[in-house]
Amino acid sequence: MMAGKTISRRTVLTALAGAGAAALIGCDPRGSRQPGTATTIPDPLLVEVDDGLGVLRGGERLTIPRAVASADGRVIYATAPDGAGTAFWQIDTATGRTSTRVALPGQWLPQAVSADGTRVALTTTAENATSGRPDGRDVTPVLIADVTGIQHRFELRGNFVPEAFTEDLVGLFVLEWLPARAPDRYRVRVVDLATRAPGPLSTRDKSPVPPGAEEEMRGDGRHAVLAPNRTTLYTLYTHQPDHRHTRDLISGRPGNVHAFVHTLNLVERWAYCVDLPHPFGEESASGHALAIGPNGDRLHVVDVTSGSVAEISTEELTVRRTATLAPGTGAGHAVAGRDRLFVGVGTTVRVVDVEGLGLVTGWSVREPVTGLVLSPDGGRLYVGQTDAVSWHDPETGEEFGRAEVPGLTAVHGLAGHA
Repeated sequence: MMAGKTISRRTVLTALAGAGAAALIGCDPRGSRQPGTATTIPDPLLVEVDDGLGVLRGGERLTIPRAVASADGRVIYATAPDGAGTAFWQIDTATGRTSTRVALPGQWLPQAVSADGTRVALTTTAENATSGRPDGRDVTPVLIADVTGIQHRFELRGNFVPEAFTEDLVGLFVLEWLPARAPDRYRVRVVDLATRAPGPLSTRDKSPVPPGAEEEMRGDGRHAVLAPNRTTLYTLYTHQPDHRHTRDLISGRPGNVHAFVHTLNLVERWAYCVDLPHPFGEESASGHALAIGPNGDRLHVVDVTSGSVAEISTEELTVRRTATLAPGTGAGHAVAGRDRLFVGVGTTVRVVDVEGLGLVTGWSVREPVTGLVLSPDGGRLYVGQTDAVSWHDPETGEEFGRAEVPGLTAVHGLAGHA
């Protein structure tokens, strides 16, 4: 995940508050720390702040501009301008250890990390698969690196944005934006890192996609989650007027879907879209959220504007059932536990029973919700808010604690654990 849609160009690593942050991240000697004692947060959190990707550990608050984290939050890859080149390194969020800095020729920004956390794709512009439409261009430089240095460097003819790696690390999934100079739609392709050639994915039955049958999407990539076993990436797309899936293009069936979950198999390189029923996709993309259960057997999609909830079987890749909650106003957020689905909208957190998809309870927080995260043991629900994060009893909503985090804009997930 990237730290926001635009990444700060600041060249230093800045701790927001608390002691020890410089030691934790191997801070550039030009970095600064604000004195004072910060509230201790029970679990390390990966957050977004005004100036980049943030990590909250205990009483430490730190920001890493120009950074991207692995899906499990265990490692962060960071870059900083270094003369005509770029310094590149990895941070272990559990221990605070940093790798030796590698010098990369030219200016680069990290964009996508492999599921196992060992490789990263870098480009020269700050974009990712859910950050919106890129500027027009004819050529996209791409660099693949790990802690030892550059593994691949090449240029793709066209307008591409890295999304994910294949499990075997020999391919890179990308979004190809069309037309390259004035993009208004995109398709998912896979680049063979040996030949550096982009090509189509397979269908769910592992058949090659025929020429002309690749899906071209015009909507918004709202949110992506990686399956717990790291083999499948699920991305929620909304606002797809007159969209036709590959299966529709092959069969000749008409298509007109407004929202779906794009399922990308990182092992077998196939893609499949699970259509969402009305009214998903009819309202603002920001009101939609996606959450995967800890066992990876089901996905939940919520549209807080209409109050709609859908449960998707990840084995069958179908919508099993839907339910309707009270509608809300504002951005939607969701996180799933073993038996509860937590939905945030406005200043309200709703608790939904996973088995019945019915509302169990709900409570209010002080400011609008900017993210929901469950602790590893399920005993604390973290709620991101404006410039703060609070943690609560998931059953009753009782506030256990609250920490001020200046500049906090979103709470993404757990950081690594020692």
